[in-house]
Amino acid sequence: MKRDEMLAKLEDRHSKWDILVIGGGATGAGIAVDAAARGYSVLLLERHDFGKGTSSRSTKLVHGGVRYLQQGNVSLVMEALKERGILREN
Repeated sequence: MKRDEMLAKLEDRHSKWDILVIGGGATGAGIAVDAAARGYSVLLLERHDFGKGTSSRSTKLVHGGVRYLQQGNVSLVMEALKERGILREN
């Protein structure tokens, strides 16, 4: 994936993507990687360098669902753990 090739593809009005993600922070980049891993063609747009905004000030921790366990919501704990596993594989 070369920058010049990607910029040329952006200028081509006939290029199509399944998903457009605006913002290259932790959430946007994560969504883009996950969607690409699932076979979607993804365009990720970021105004600045990746992770420059809110993501640069985050704790860098991945929520594991402990709060849901405290609330007794086991199904949400299982869902959070499943999604965390998907993130780790990517």
